[in-house]
Amino acid sequence: MWLETAVILIPLLAVLAPLLARALGRWVRVPVVVFELVLGIIVGPAVLGWGAPSDIVEIFANLGLAMLFFVAGTEIDFTAFRGRVGRRAVGGWLISLVLGLGLGFAFFPTEAAIVVGIALCSTALGTIVPILRDASELRTPFGRAVSVIGAVGEFAPLIAISVFLGSRDPGPATIVLALFAAVAATGIWLAFRIPRGAMHRFVNATLHTSGQFAIRVVLLIIGALVALSLALDLDMLLGAFTAGVIWRLLMRDASEPERRAVESKVEGVAFGFLIPLFFVYTGITFDLQSLLDRPVLFLYVPLVMVALLVVRGLPSTLAAPEGSHVRDRAAIGLLGATGLPIIVAVTAIGVDEEIISPAVQAVLVAGGMLSVLVFPLVAMTLRGRTVEEPDALQDDRA
Repeated sequence: MWLETAVILIPLLAVLAPLLARALGRWVRVPVVVFELVLGIIVGPAVLGWGAPSDIVEIFANLGLAMLFFVAGTEIDFTAFRGRVGRRAVGGWLISLVLGLGLGFAFFPTEAAIVVGIALCSTALGTIVPILRDASELRTPFGRAVSVIGAVGEFAPLIAISVFLGSRDPGPATIVLALFAAVAATGIWLAFRIPRGAMHRFVNATLHTSGQFAIRVVLLIIGALVALSLALDLDMLLGAFTAGVIWRLLMRDASEPERRAVESKVEGVAFGFLIPLFFVYTGITFDLQSLLDRPVLFLYVPLVMVALLVVRGLPSTLAAPEGSHVRDRAAIGLLGATGLPIIVAVTAIGVDEEIISPAVQAVLVAGGMLSVLVFPLVAMTLRGRTVEEPDALQDDRA
């Protein structure tokens, strides 16, 4: 019965979310994903009871999560990693990892500390990229710095998950990860070997036909690398993220109109269908009952937000562009501390492996949800600037 209900209920919530975001947009800018999560919780088992976990819906939700990481991979600007921002973003994440593990072991002197540490040192790049895009910040120095911080904060935890939380010991897991890296490197090499413009011409020729070659290639790349990740017992999100990187390289020489046309098709599938489904289903399956059964746990949720600020936010400010104002550095720290997808993924692994309890998962995920609600809102309010500003124009001319 739930499957039949889900067919109409989840699309209905996905439609309501942007309507609510737009209605409140006159007074406060709240990311659409917040409404998707909250609406999912409302119709979930702990409140209205209209929705429940489902194996079939979960498959589509996992596809949405994979697409979220794919889109994040397509937004990576590798030239930004060569300079000061890239070095400091990597260094900042390593500091975050040490702080996260230290805090984890302070409260959970077991393997659970690894789960907590990885969760706290993550950044939700796939969540903040749409926010930066809507604010016309992606091409500014501020936006590029946040993108690099987010890329490191999303990709590095995936590697940590694969090495430390897989079924293998760290040694063999590292070898398997190197094998995946070799396959990914081969894919990147092949992307560079494709004749200049050949992919774009064929993609452009099918944009308005039933062929839709771009979408089919995207799904093939995601499917192949996700399947490889699962076959190697790595986290599937590693494959999805790498697929986004490869697709960006395939389209590297496309003209701006062609790139925008293809992006609109991919984003239509991603943000119009699969990604909202993931966030709504995350809200539906959120274990709110664990918190309601033990109300004292609600007191720990704000502490998770503080931990994200300290563990991930403060080190993220190291990668702020030179000459950044205090407000901009604070905004970068808040966006760097915004985390949810990795928190959901790593805590789900922790519960499945009986490393952490559902209650701990609920507290961490709730903290991640609130970080998505509060941190970007405060960050963009502090930033309060657009792409037409002098610093952005000067950077574009450079």
